[in-house]
Amino acid sequence: MAQFINRFARLPDALFARVKATPLSDSRLLLWNQPLAQQLQIEAWQQQPATLAALAGDGHLVGSEPLAALYAGHQFGVYVPQLGDGRALWLGELAIANGQYAELQLKGAGPTPFSRGADGRAVLRSSIREYLASEAMHGLGIPTTRALALFGSSQLARRERWEPTAVVCRVAPSFIRFGSFEVLYWRGETALLKILADFVIEQSYPDCQSAANPYEALLQCVVLRTAELMAAWQAVGFVHGVMNSDNMSIAGLTLDYGPYGFLDRYVPDQVFNHSDDHGRYAFSQQPRIGLWNLYCLGQALIDLIGKDTTLAVLGQYETHYQQAWQQNMAAKLGLREWQPDDAALVETWLTLLAEQGADYTRAHRLLAYFVNAEAAGPVRDEFVDRVAFDQWAQRYQQRLQQQNLSAIERQTMMLAANPKYILRNYMAEQAIQQLEQHQDDSELQRLAHLLQQPYAEQEEYEAYFAHPPAWAQGIHLSCSS
Repeated sequence: MAQFINRFARLPDALFARVKATPLSDSRLLLWNQPLAQQLQIEAWQQQPATLAALAGDGHLVGSEPLAALYAGHQFGVYVPQLGDGRALWLGELAIANGQYAELQLKGAGPTPFSRGADGRAVLRSSIREYLASEAMHGLGIPTTRALALFGSSQLARRERWEPTAVVCRVAPSFIRFGSFEVLYWRGETALLKILADFVIEQSYPDCQSAANPYEALLQCVVLRTAELMAAWQAVGFVHGVMNSDNMSIAGLTLDYGPYGFLDRYVPDQVFNHSDDHGRYAFSQQPRIGLWNLYCLGQALIDLIGKDTTLAVLGQYETHYQQAWQQNMAAKLGLREWQPDDAALVETWLTLLAEQGADYTRAHRLLAYFVNAEAAGPVRDEFVDRVAFDQWAQRYQQRLQQQNLSAIERQTMMLAANPKYILRNYMAEQAIQQLEQHQDDSELQRLAHLLQQPYAEQEEYEAYFAHPPAWAQGIHLSCSS
């Protein structure tokens, strides 16, 4: 049976606060991630009532040491000197195969010393969205935290309104953030910062230990992973919504699902967070903000690396990002290798999508069935201005003819790079409404199953590939969504 270990809990107490969960008045299991449980070798936990209760915040798992981590961060570009886990509790790490570990964390299990007067609860709608999004991203092959279990409760908390609460048990190799380093830098706690950096290197980047400067190597790894993560988000049309530096993972994971969304129509400046009045975290801005946040991290590590070296490492980001983005877009368009002229071809394609208001996911998926400019297939029907599409299709056909790749090989590549199903906001909203209003979890269960294999045809779920309903454009999201 999997055993908890507690390497983070052995670090100095200044890095966290020890705290117990505050149980909900009642809880019920809504979703259990059996594939993840099998990977963690804890599938038996589902049949153990006391264990499930502990995963909902009511009880204690043997060997766990609940704590809330300290961090700070830049929120919308402004430094906030202390944040921390205000509604999350770290339980410990499970040792799994091949020397790997998985941290377990409860989100919504009550207040902590970092709650700043808040209730420490997560509402049901935000918890459903977090569970579905993290598993959707995993299905898409994008690095992310995972969700092991979702528990609902009749206990209420007030956000925009009074609404039911929930707890998500989430899993990650590490929940440490850029802000975990920022708080120590700004407090002048260089010794503690070094201890934390050594821990992260041991935990997530062991190859850095043999480098001439392990901290420089650490920053290089985080720059690379962050660049690749940003490119992956852009490829699938994912908008995080609140890319504060405290929401950036030191392990290169998608972290903290709040006012996120996947693009329906291709709108480069799409914003999903209703409090982002200036579009700081718009879809098109994410690569730039990823670098901005890395500068925050680099500043925090500067005493361990040196200014010139830190700037040189950060200067590698753009190259890493462009390489990853080009690789992703080449696969999405069925191009075996990226050529210099492909940048213009892709930019023209994206401009066409934007001008025509085409659906980002549908257009890319249907492009896999493109035959030639005269028989373009169903993708042509996604565009109002067919002449504009035909003009681009001629260029695209000419480019395809330059490579030694059969139509079947190209289609296989494209279907593996372009998901058929994404978690559209209206889909999550329907599941939330059914559960809140009718105590009906059938839609939630369907989505959890569908999103495990977003690249597969799954004919029984064909309706989820359709254009979203008109009312979906009116969905507004907040950090509690």
